Amino acid sequence: MRKALVVFLVLLAGGLIAADRIGVLLVQREVAERLAVQYSLPQRPEVTIHGLPFLTQAIGGEYRQVDVAIGDFTRQEVTLRDVRVRIENLRAPLSEAINGDTSGVVAGTATASAILPYDLIKRHAPANVTRIGASGSDLEVELTGSLLGFTLNGTAVLSAEVSRDGIRITPRSVATQGLRVPLGALRGPLSWTVPVPELPLGSRISRVEITEAGIRVGATAHDVAVGELAGR
Repeated sequence: MRKALVVFLVLLAGGLIAADRIGVLLVQREVAERLAVQYSLPQRPEVTIHGLPFLTQAIGGEYRQVDVAIGDFTRQEVTLRDVRVRIENLRAPLSEAINGDTSGVVAGTATASAILPYDLIKRHAPANVTRIGASGSDLEVELTGSLLGFTLNGTAVLSAEVSRDGIRITPRSVATQGLRVPLGALRGPLSWTVPVPELPLGSRISRVEITEAGIRVGATAHDVAVGELAGR
């Protein structure tokens, strides 16, 4: 009898685990489909709901962490690459979720990041900039042509910082062949701003990181009313 009870409990636990995993897969797929429609994405994003058991989180209406890998994301004619969103402490009442109502869905913390590729950054650069790439934590560009009476044939190191209008690119040093160019004279003409659209979940950028693929921008928002963003 005891042995039969043990076998029953093992099978029951296995059934609950299987049901839990099936449930999370179904919900992940549904969320991905809704996001694809809401943001007019070319393909479904990859949604991962963390934490065990999933069913307990669903019944309680609170999810510890949800990761969304969107990939390419186009807004205001700007395409961002490798867009990712991490939501922590997501509150989604079960009764509302069943009815498809998102008005009460709130993300405790939403962190979004994306890469601005270098071809996009160069599109907004002065005509003297012929190539852009990473140089440690800064940008490095190749320069040609003439500017303010100076012949430019060399490189410049630039910093990237968050500004009110997007990302502000500013020269830190300029090196040209056979000529010393005063940085102060070129700082204005060689500075430019790259506009960045609002990231998913209504986040505005607050940090940047230079990578080999481009500039990764990031933003964090708190107590985000997800339902209010449905029409954006």
